[in-house]
Amino acid sequence: MSDLDAMTLRAAYDNQLRPEVPDPVPAGVVVERDGPLVRITGLDDRGFLTYRTLDGLTGAELDALIARQVDFFRGRDESVEWKLNAHDEPADLPDRLRAAGFVAEETEVVLVGPVAPLASALPVPPDGVRLREVTGRDDLERIAAMETAVWGSDRSHLAAALDREIAADPQSITVVVAEAGDEVVGAGWVRYAPNSGFASLWGGSVLADRRRRGIYRALVDYRARLADQRGRTLLQVDASPDSRPILQRSGFVQVTSTTPYVYTP
Repeated sequence: MSDLDAMTLRAAYDNQLRPEVPDPVPAGVVVERDGPLVRITGLDDRGFLTYRTLDGLTGAELDALIARQVDFFRGRDESVEWKLNAHDEPADLPDRLRAAGFVAEETEVVLVGPVAPLASALPVPPDGVRLREVTGRDDLERIAAMETAVWGSDRSHLAAALDREIAADPQSITVVVAEAGDEVVGAGWVRYAPNSGFASLWGGSVLADRRRRGIYRALVDYRARLADQRGRTLLQVDASPDSRPILQRSGFVQVTSTTPYVYTP
């Protein structure tokens, strides 16, 4: 694809998916605005700061906006993630976040791809593995345990977060598990962005000893078919270095990169 295509897809990502706000808002989640910034609490194990654009804020005004978030989350004794994209303005925003005490975590690439070619492929997991859509808390707990094993950090909060999202609107998200017998070997979920052509892929993970057998790709194709059934034409995913090459071979295009900047009181 040409650079123009990547720029067109980035514009669609900016205009249709950002800011990333849950819709409908699950019980116990609070969404507030502070100027151009959207502040979300109660959704996950830490707060979340998102925006489409910072409306040209620079210098002292931008520092004051950042400082208000630090004060807010220090008051809650809660960490918070500022989701920074590589093309966000102003260019010195990362420096200003670091100066305020935010620490950069691992950068991921933001990929966008067309739904149709992926949805036309039959999801084919390897022999002995089946894909299943789940909503029950027991299954969500099993998925959270698998994600914890894959990423080497506690992901137990995922079960409650996904449970609340499903309860708020079961049509807004589908959770898919890959199982071999009674073992959860992989999982991923898809969110259908309201009033847009997008669905977004999240959580895609496969146990280390089950990789390179087609499970991850089958989970992508399965969720693409779900997106297609709901009339979505584009898929978006924040991809780790492991999943990026699989997705790019499947037709996804890099439109930017994203880095979580996290402040911890």
